[in-house]
Amino acid sequence: MNRVVIDTNVLISSILSSSGSPAKIMDLVSDKQVQVFYSLKIMDEYKRVLEYKKLGISSQIQEQIIEAIEELGTIVEPIVSSVSLIDEDDRIFYDSAKASEAILITGNIKHYPAEQAIMSPAEFLLHMGGQIKDESEN
Repeated sequence: MNRVVIDTNVLISSILSSSGSPAKIMDLVSDKQVQVFYSLKIMDEYKRVLEYKKLGISSQIQEQIIEAIEELGTIVEPIVSSVSLIDEDDRIFYDSAKASEAILITGNIKHYPAEQAIMSPAEFLLHMGGQIKDESEN
C-alpha cells in the first residue's frame, strides 16, 4: 500500500472541487487504498487553513475532514531535516514524508527538492496506475 503525506493545498483542493485529482486522492484515502500519514503540526496546519473564512468551508465539513484523517491516518513524529526549502512552512510535510517513508503529494512541487517521492496529485494518480474512473464515465 502506498504511504502518503498530503500537503494542505491538496486537501483544500479536494474539498473545493469534487472532480479533480486531489479529490480522487482523498477518495483513495477513504477507500483505504493509500495510507495517509500526518504529524501534529500538519494537523494544526490543516485545522488553521480549513477555518479560513474566504474558503467558505462549514464547521461541520471541517470537523468531518479532521475526524476522517485522524481515523484513517497514522500519526508520525518527523525528524527535522537540513534540506534547503523555499518555504520553511513546507518543512513539516517534507520531514513527515521522510519519517514515514511516504510519498509527499503537493500542488507546490517547485517548493521542494526534485525527488521521486514528491509528486503532484496528477503524478501520484499516474503512479497509482492512471486516472481512477468516475462513476459517470461507466
